[in-house]
Amino acid sequence: MSTAPSTLSPVRIPPVPQVRHRFADVGDVRVFYREAGPADAPALLLLHGFPSGSQQFRRLIDVLGTAFRVVAPDYPGFGHTEAPDGFTYSFDALADVVEGFVEAVGLTRFAVYMFDFGGPVGFRVALRRPEWISGLVVQNANAYDEGLSQLARDTAANRPGVPGAEDRVRGILTLPVTRGQYEGGTADPELVSPDGWTLDQHFLDRPGREHAQIQLALDYHSNIAAYPAWQAWLREHRPPTLVLWGRNDAFFPEAGAHAFLRDVPDAAVHVFDTGHFALEECLPEIAPLVAAFLTDIDSPAQKGDRL
Repeated sequence: MSTAPSTLSPVRIPPVPQVRHRFADVGDVRVFYREAGPADAPALLLLHGFPSGSQQFRRLIDVLGTAFRVVAPDYPGFGHTEAPDGFTYSFDALADVVEGFVEAVGLTRFAVYMFDFGGPVGFRVALRRPEWISGLVVQNANAYDEGLSQLARDTAANRPGVPGAEDRVRGILTLPVTRGQYEGGTADPELVSPDGWTLDQHFLDRPGREHAQIQLALDYHSNIAAYPAWQAWLREHRPPTLVLWGRNDAFFPEAGAHAFLRDVPDAAVHVFDTGHFALEECLPEIAPLVAAFLTDIDSPAQKGDRL
């Protein structure tokens, strides 16, 4: 074996966080979550969308998880979280679990990254516990009528008792539809990893998950009914807000991004030439914006403004 000293020049690479994979008990629900970062750093709660889970944030966690405390749970009916038989799946129930989860992991003040279903969950938690919220990162999470495409309106029309509603929901719980949500509207599909939609479909196909997703889909109309309350909360609290949007989203068109300026005029709005899962293609552009936003809202000046 050679003992000659290496002549290779040292290469500096960005630090990579240690990511913990844990469970927290919230009542009868065993919530799986990913966590990284210093416990005393500015905190970001990552709330995933349909039909995904905390895994959709893996690359973002790798970027942010050395400087910030990032926490990403799976909701009941998604990912690795375990809910008991008989759990009632509704957006109120998901918010109940996330609220209990926040208390269980000791978050007291944090920004919320809300994507897709993360909007209905995050806004419900914010209305209940406004003192927790230091800021909002809104990524294709709609709160306005003009942010609803006809496809989204048709989907929300599936309600309990509507003939054929459950069968229509079953029709979207398939691999081609799941893949289409990732690749649809992207400028370069080669930048979208197939791991995302294949893993999502794995969890959709697990026992009991079809029932969970049908119940949530039939409850989606409750979110649209809540838009005025969410907008009123934004006007009252004016939280620091960063809006990130894939303009080619088949569900939530670009108008939904700009609508936030009506209620939070100081919001920063950034639109990207991609689809619904904007992080898949635009992480290099989005991650620095999120890091700067978290740093800014944790600055002494911003903290003083909130006192």
